[in-house]
Amino acid sequence: MTENSHTTAQNAAERADGAADVSTNTPTETGDAAIPELVIISGMSGAGRSTAAKCLEDLGWFVVDNLPPALIPTMVELGARSQGNVARIAVVVDVRGRRFFDNLRESLADLEAKHVTRRIVFLESSDDALVRRFESVRRPHPLQGDGRIVDGIAAERDLLRELRGDADLVIDTSSLNVHELRAKMDAQFAGESEPELRATVMSFGYKYGLPVDADLVVDCRFLPNPHWVPELRPFTGVNEEVSDYVFDQPGAKEFLNQYTELLQLIAAGYRREGKRYVTIAVGCTGGKHRSVAMSEKLSARLAAEGVETVLVHRDMGRE
Repeated sequence: MTENSHTTAQNAAERADGAADVSTNTPTETGDAAIPELVIISGMSGAGRSTAAKCLEDLGWFVVDNLPPALIPTMVELGARSQGNVARIAVVVDVRGRRFFDNLRESLADLEAKHVTRRIVFLESSDDALVRRFESVRRPHPLQGDGRIVDGIAAERDLLRELRGDADLVIDTSSLNVHELRAKMDAQFAGESEPELRATVMSFGYKYGLPVDADLVVDCRFLPNPHWVPELRPFTGVNEEVSDYVFDQPGAKEFLNQYTELLQLIAAGYRREGKRYVTIAVGCTGGKHRSVAMSEKLSARLAAEGVETVLVHRDMGRE
């Protein structure tokens, strides 16, 4: 998932100008109905930005690759003047210099002042995965200069730290192939209407590391481990016998009930703040029994509360 530009900023600007020519009057103010949806795609070089952008393009979004952040409000204004011909804009922003964040902050402040709703999708990946990808295509990292690939990765990660913290959706592509990344993007953006909140509930094993894209982490290691029950060891948390064992333990049902209530409080805050995506990581030692059983129940509870939920068992079957 290396970065290959598929739509240049120049071509995009020409297309946008064509769309803007539909209207002969330049409005000074734009009604909310005319303001296009805006998604800003960013993240680590080599983490799959181009793949994510291509997916949105296939879904009918107007995609602009490598657009300078200072021009984002201009693109939104041109889209607003298109009389609905450019209703959804996705912009891929690229870190090339130290002025990147100054320009981006100014653009985001401008959009907020104009009441433009924007979402930030951040593509993340581990250093090891990024090094492998750059070495496989024999390309230097755009920020490595005279140093090594890892030096460029470290510099870019430092520059992007603030943007990653502001992201509405973080996708870790370390273990994803192109098709899996496209499936994740489709799951988030292919719907006809946007739900209020989308949640990914992911079981994982602590011995394999924390999911880097987790917003909330739940630790189920306070419950007895079915691994030490010989007749349950071969099974997983999706099996009824294992699930029954886990939820028959003291505190298991109470924890599920109370954490579900806590998530309702958090979800309400996310909605108020305009955050539409949340990843809840549920962990146990190996990611096979307790975390899987808890994730199954928790995702069902969230779905029952009207939250569109995706269930992922990251480490099940890995042992």
